[in-house]
Amino acid sequence: MRMGVLDVGSNTVHLLLVDAHRGARPLPAYKQKTELRLVELLDDSGSISKQGAERLVKSCREAVEAAEDKGATSMLAFATSALREAVNGTAVLDRVREEAGVDLQILSGEDEARLTFLAVRRWYGWSAGRLLSFDIGGGSLELAAGGDEDPDIAVSLPLGAARLTRGWFTDDPPSKDEVRALRRHVRAEIASIIGDVNRYGTADRAVASSKTFRSLARVAGAAPSGDGPYVRRTLSRADVQDLVKKLASMTTSERAKLPGVSSGRAGQLLAGAIVADAAIDLFEVDEVDICPWALREGVILRRLDQIEGAGFGESDESG
Repeated sequence: MRMGVLDVGSNTVHLLLVDAHRGARPLPAYKQKTELRLVELLDDSGSISKQGAERLVKSCREAVEAAEDKGATSMLAFATSALREAVNGTAVLDRVREEAGVDLQILSGEDEARLTFLAVRRWYGWSAGRLLSFDIGGGSLELAAGGDEDPDIAVSLPLGAARLTRGWFTDDPPSKDEVRALRRHVRAEIASIIGDVNRYGTADRAVASSKTFRSLARVAGAAPSGDGPYVRRTLSRADVQDLVKKLASMTTSERAKLPGVSSGRAGQLLAGAIVADAAIDLFEVDEVDICPWALREGVILRRLDQIEGAGFGESDESG
C-alpha cells in the first residue's frame, strides 16, 4: 500500500509517500517539501501570524492534493514544536482541518524522540547494541537511548537550530559574545540531562539524524546524498568543533555556498553546529553515524506495526 506522512515542522512542511507492507522496508515513492519556517512566523505574543497560518493552510492543501495524485491510500499528519508551543496553535490546527482537510496531530517532544529512536533502531538493527540518538530540529533537540526498540529514556530540549538563531543572534555573522553566550546556554541545558541518560548505561553506538547533522557531515567531507543511503556517513567530535569555528566567521550567504547546505538552512547552521558540538562533546562521543531515517520514518514504522498487530490479532481469533 502507498502511505503518506505529512510532517509540519518548525522549518518545513514535508510530504513523504512510501510503498510499504508487512515485513518489507518502506520504499520512498515521492517527496515534496515546502520551506515554511513556522518558527520565524511567530509574533511577539508567541502566536503564529495570520500570514504564517495562511501559508501553512496552503502548504497542507497542496500536500494533500499531491498525495491523492500519487495514489496514497492513507495519510499520517503530525506537527512538532512550532505548533505545539504556539499560543494560538489549537486555532491554527482547526483552520488547517477545515480549509485543507488535514487533521494534524501534535507530537510531544518525548514522542518525537521515541519515534526517531525507533527509526534509528530499525535502520541499524540489533547488532548495533545499545544506541544513543541525537536529532536537531528547527525548534528542539531530541535525545534517546536504549537497547530495545523503545528507548529507556527519551528527552526533548528547546535547542532547535531555528529557535536558537532567532533568539540569540542579532548580527550576520554573530559577534563572538553572542556565540559564546549561546554556547554556554546550550551546554548548560544538555549537561542538565546527561546524568538521567547515562544512568541506564553507556551506548555502543551514537547516531545522529536530521537535516542539520546531514549538512554538517557533508561540509566535513561526508559523501553527498546522491551516493545513496547505504554509504556510511559520520561526523567526528573534532570535525564539529572545527565547524563551529569556521561557521562562526562566515555570513549566511557564505555558508550557503558550502556543499550540502541549502540557502534556507544556511542561516541556522551555526546554531545547529553549536548544539551538535555540545551534545557530542558532553556525552563524550568520538563520532556519530548519520542515519538516513528519522522521525517521518519512525511514524510510518509505528503505524505499520499497529496495522500488522491488529491483523495478527484478527487472524488469531478467527483460527
